[in-house]
Amino acid sequence: MRTVPELGFSVGHATREDTGVTVIYCGERGAVASVDVRGGGPGTRETDLLEPHNSVERVHAIVLAGGSAFGLAAADGVMRGLEETGIGFPVFGEDKPGPRVPIVPGAVIFDLLAGTQRPSAEDGAQALCSALAGHDDTTGSIGAGVGACAGKIRGGVGSALVDVSPYTLAAVVVANPVGQVIDGETGRLFGAPDKPAVDVGRFAAATSLAEAHLNTTIGAVLTDAPLTKAQAKRLALAGHDGIARAVRPAHSPLDGDTIFAAATGRVGETSASTAETAPGVDAEVLASLSSAAADAVEAAIVDAVVNAAPGLGLEAYSSLLSC
Repeated sequence: MRTVPELGFSVGHATREDTGVTVIYCGERGAVASVDVRGGGPGTRETDLLEPHNSVERVHAIVLAGGSAFGLAAADGVMRGLEETGIGFPVFGEDKPGPRVPIVPGAVIFDLLAGTQRPSAEDGAQALCSALAGHDDTTGSIGAGVGACAGKIRGGVGSALVDVSPYTLAAVVVANPVGQVIDGETGRLFGAPDKPAVDVGRFAAATSLAEAHLNTTIGAVLTDAPLTKAQAKRLALAGHDGIARAVRPAHSPLDGDTIFAAATGRVGETSASTAETAPGVDAEVLASLSSAAADAVEAAIVDAVVNAAPGLGLEAYSSLLSC
C-alpha cells in the first residue's frame, strides 16, 4: 500500500510539554480541499474559503493545533515559512511576477486545562520545517495531541491508511472529544471492540481534564484521487461518521469537531503538474472513497488513543489495560 508521502502529503509536529502543533504539508502545488465543521464550538481558520462555491481551489498546508483560539496563531508561522520557500497562491497568475499567498486553513482543540503553554507562530514554523524535512508517522502524545483528552483518558494524534484501489486514502486526527472512546460497561474501545479491554473499575475512577466539556476532535482526510472541491466536501462530511463510530456522544454543542479533506490527484489525474481544477471521479468511486473516509477517521481515533502515554494527570488506554 502507498504511504502518506506517496499521496503527496507529509506530516510534521512541534511538541511542547502540554500543547503542540501538527502540520500537514500538501506539496508545492497544493491540494484541492474542503471542510465540514460539525461541532457546536469550533475554533477554525480559513474554513469559508474551502466551501465549494468559493474560488480558491487548493491549500498548501493544514494546521491542527492545541491552545484553543490562541493556537490559531500557529498558522501565521506556517504561512511565513511557505512564503519564504516561494509556495502560495499566485495573485497575478502562475507565470507572472507578484506575491504568493500560502493558503493555510486550520483548526484547534481545547487543551487549556492541560497547562499554561500556548502554541505560537514559531511552533507552527517548526512543525512545517518538520513536515518539509520528511513525513513523521509518530502517533499518540505528540504535536497537537499532547494536551488532548479523550473523555476520561488521554487522547492524542492518530493516523490510518485505507486502500481504495487505484487510490489510497489516509486520515490524520487529533482525538480530544468530550464523549468517551471506551464503553464503560465492557471496557472496550467503541472504534475497535476487538482490541483488549481496559479495567472497567479503574476506567470508572479515572479523572478527566474535560470537566468543562469544551473539547474537540479535528483532523483531515487525505487522498491521491483527483477530486473536485465539491467531492472533497463530500469526503469531509463522510469523515465525521468515523467520529460518531469511535466517540459517544459525538458532535456535542461544545465540541468543535472539524474534518478537512484534501486531494492531490497524484493517481489518475492528467497534466498533474499544471492542473488547477481536478477532473473529479464518478459517483461509484466517490461512494467508495466516502466509506473509506469514515473507516480511516475511526481507525485514526483508535490509533491516537492506543498510542497515547499516561501523563498530565491522565490515565491512558495502555495504563488501564486489564492484563
